[in-house]
Amino acid sequence: MRLVPAVLLMLAAAAPAADRRRAPEATPTGPAVGCIQLNQVRETQVRDDRTIDFVLRGGRVYRNVLPRSCPNLGFEQRFGYATSLNQLCSVDIITVLQLPPSPAGASCGLGRFQPVKLAKPR
Repeated sequence: MRLVPAVLLMLAAAAPAADRRRAPEATPTGPAVGCIQLNQVRETQVRDDRTIDFVLRGGRVYRNVLPRSCPNLGFEQRFGYATSLNQLCSVDIITVLQLPPSPAGASCGLGRFQPVKLAKPR
């Protein structure tokens, strides 16, 4: 069996610190899915220690609420993962990326990907 080389993707949010503390309200727009295609991900927005919004090409947003809090995810605002496929799934694990010389942070499981419409910022 031949595996495609693992992909390590570092994603970071660029929102001001105050905006990152609270996830905007989100209205589901369809059923949650188990996986999203990596080549469709335009950016991610880490909202807190449990919430990541994946913004896809075309503007569609999938919210992933982790089953458990992932220590320092909300503070560091970035994570990495390794996969041999071109998709990220609810069975995959993310690792919080910390600035050197700190070692890698916590590793945490993902939840399902819920398509949502985000509330407009006030």
